[in-house]
Amino acid sequence: MPIHSVTSKDNARLKELRKVLSAPRRGPQALAGGASGLVGIEGPNLIEEALRAQLCVRTIFVAQEADRLLAALRIPPEIEILQLPRKLLDSALATETPQPIAALVEPPQWSWKHVLQGQKKTLAIVLAGLQDPGNLGTILRSAEAFGASGIVSLPGTVSAWNPKAVRASAGSVFRVPVVAASAEECFEQFRKARVKIFATVSRGAKAADHVALSAPVALIIGNEGNGVPEDLAARADGPMTIPCPGPVESLNAAVAASVLLYEASRQRGAR
Repeated sequence: MPIHSVTSKDNARLKELRKVLSAPRRGPQALAGGASGLVGIEGPNLIEEALRAQLCVRTIFVAQEADRLLAALRIPPEIEILQLPRKLLDSALATETPQPIAALVEPPQWSWKHVLQGQKKTLAIVLAGLQDPGNLGTILRSAEAFGASGIVSLPGTVSAWNPKAVRASAGSVFRVPVVAASAEECFEQFRKARVKIFATVSRGAKAADHVALSAPVALIIGNEGNGVPEDLAARADGPMTIPCPGPVESLNAAVAASVLLYEASRQRGAR
């Protein structure tokens, strides 16, 4: 396992890591990574998850005093390993308390075929303008936990490869299909596959446990502040809500998505 030493901040690989961590893309290009098509991840746990998911890890960056972290990872011999001073690595990372290891990774290439998974299995979350990367990461983790077939990211939604989203997903971002699409494409694909689309609202709609979520469904989760846009709600097959006996007006977007995914999983298991 050859290790190459880096001492310059102008190293091409280090510059790419800095770039993809500082400015993850949005919209249709949100899943494409930087100019090289790569994304950046930080910490030994995420690198281990990426290797376990059999993603192509291009380069691993490790601080000079952190060689022990390499020994704990099963790193294929073809992966490039760069060792550099801790301050130099920290300068490229996005976290307030950076870890001494990071990597450049090729993101998985997902398509609508992965999200739909055949009409009988589809359970998709549609994110309409979700802004908080922590919420997105939590939704990814819940999606994997409750057997969702994938996530559709509409324009204005934060990138799934935002460093905070990646960390919050705890590795689920490597395994849960995520596709970026316009609203028009989203509705066209689901209609063609005969997948029912429900818009989530805070009140005044049928309760989730009274909706047939064992059927192929897609659930629209809106922006944290404004909810599902009216034009998308009008095009959906119907609204759906989570009854809350407490005095709160609405649930956090990630909590709402997680509750609905659990309910869908419960119905499908019971069936």
